[in-house]
Amino acid sequence: MKLVVQVKLEPTPEQTAALEATLRACNEAANWLSALGHARGQVSRRALQCLAYAQLKARGLAAQPALHVLRKTADAYTVLNANIRNGNLGRPGAKRRRKAESKPITFRPGAAQPYDDRCLSWQLDAGTVSIWTTAGRLRGVAFACSRQVRKMLAEHRKGESELIHRDGLWFLMATCDVPEASAIEPTDFIGVDLGIVNIATTSDGVIHAGRALNRHRKRQRELRRKLQKKGTKSAKRVLKRQRRKETRKATETNHIIAKRIVTEAERTSRGIGLENLSGIRQRARLKKPQRVALHSWAFAQLGRFVEYKARRAGVPVVYVDPAYTSRRCAECGYIDKANRVSQARFECRSCGVVAHADRNGSRNVRALARELWRRGAESHAPAPGAGAGRGPVVTASGGCRAASLVP
Repeated sequence: MKLVVQVKLEPTPEQTAALEATLRACNEAANWLSALGHARGQVSRRALQCLAYAQLKARGLAAQPALHVLRKTADAYTVLNANIRNGNLGRPGAKRRRKAESKPITFRPGAAQPYDDRCLSWQLDAGTVSIWTTAGRLRGVAFACSRQVRKMLAEHRKGESELIHRDGLWFLMATCDVPEASAIEPTDFIGVDLGIVNIATTSDGVIHAGRALNRHRKRQRELRRKLQKKGTKSAKRVLKRQRRKETRKATETNHIIAKRIVTEAERTSRGIGLENLSGIRQRARLKKPQRVALHSWAFAQLGRFVEYKARRAGVPVVYVDPAYTSRRCAECGYIDKANRVSQARFECRSCGVVAHADRNGSRNVRALARELWRRGAESHAPAPGAGAGRGPVVTASGGCRAASLVP
């Protein structure tokens, strides 16, 4: 299983200038290459290398960085073409699709740049790295790292790393190939009902409330509204400083919830049943005030976190169809829209059972997961490719960031 470890660099002012110049040169070369490949209709790795490898080296890039620029550009077009084929940019002739197809892909001046072991070496004992730049090899660039991350780098680092400049800070994203635990045969399942008011409710009766996170989101929305209305330079500076705060809070909350669920499943030798909520934003029809809550609901992220943590623990994960889980009685199986009296209250019209609505739903998820596993359903946790991108992200401090995963 691949994990991506985030390590914070602490360069000197001279080293910072060299790193900034390197990212700028690499991304200028990528933009030039993208325009050339788009104009000639040749955007595959092989075609771009035959077309412009020598010219990239003439622009001041060494051999390996030039190859990384080629691959980065070709991969960007691969993703674009996949989105077009899958209809993510609309049907043929759609305005959004025409706009994407009509112009070359561009890269920000500070966009990430890949590095391999020929361009980047780690001195873990000294806490430094040696990295290629357009100004020559930089040696002794310090990095900050927790003991856990340092151990992971020493034992499992493998493959490429990426240099990232974000919010004035420098990071290296290093890929680690961590061995997976052998999957257990579950004795039962923990059903997890996902929601907005209660982020996750388990069939054991544990409720992970979303009250604090929802209050935080409301405060952040109100703050953004006031600052945008004010529109001064100082207000814009505060907006820039606050822009990822809500996302970081949601990510941290999802990490904590996912770890508690997986730990309990591992301790009791059970699997985990989750609702497959993909496409719910397209299916749901809500009033305008409710749309903000729906579109800020990070249920997919929580599912990814549960998946990758379960993979590390050998716990099977099964996704079930969420249809009628909130209307079905977990005792007698009777389904009726009227069973769901309110957000929190469930009253069965057939057998008279009264229960917490989310707990009743989680029991239904548990029953469905158990039945699917009995029929031979495949676990989503040990399956190759689970998670997002090339792997989860472990932060150097053990904390959380947007779109990151922490063990």
